[in-house]
Amino acid sequence: MQNSKIDLNELANLKELFNLFDSGRHLNRSMDAALWHELEQHAEQYQHLFASLGFDLRIDVRGFAWFHEEDGNPNINKQSRQLALLLMVIFDHQADSGRSLSQFYKWPIDNTLLDEVYEKHQGLLDAEELDQDALAKILDNAVRKGFAAQENNHWRLLPSVYRYLDHFKSITEQASGNDVADYEENESC
Repeated sequence: MQNSKIDLNELANLKELFNLFDSGRHLNRSMDAALWHELEQHAEQYQHLFASLGFDLRIDVRGFAWFHEEDGNPNINKQSRQLALLLMVIFDHQADSGRSLSQFYKWPIDNTLLDEVYEKHQGLLDAEELDQDALAKILDNAVRKGFAAQENNHWRLLPSVYRYLDHFKSITEQASGNDVADYEENESC
């Protein structure tokens, strides 16, 4: 692809995809099958074109894509941190309820669940100045960014949430590895 030319006429949804990704949103196969199909058909061309413009288009085989940024703007980072915290406490609650974390996209998240999560993690959420109303606003923002969908009287998480779940698992594995190393070090003394 390095030396070949890109035929922009083949990239029928170039403007729409660029505007979507440039706004910080994620494309999810389950929410926009036609746009996803276009991206899949010309993935290499889109990635090459966007890379030449300074953007890192990432396409995950689990069905989502986004512009990856190492250093996002502070406002997006704050929103991302708040969403990460909310997802972490939702995952914790659902795991404690015996639900499979890898099935998160099947969970209906309604105000009752948010109330339960808030009650269980109130100290942590209050420390971040997140009250019960803020949790719903975070999910509404997640809808705008392609991490959730609003359905009837609840939200549903989309495949792009795997980005957070993968990160949570990585942190857990690192912590577990450190705990084992600390234990082995203490045992050898």
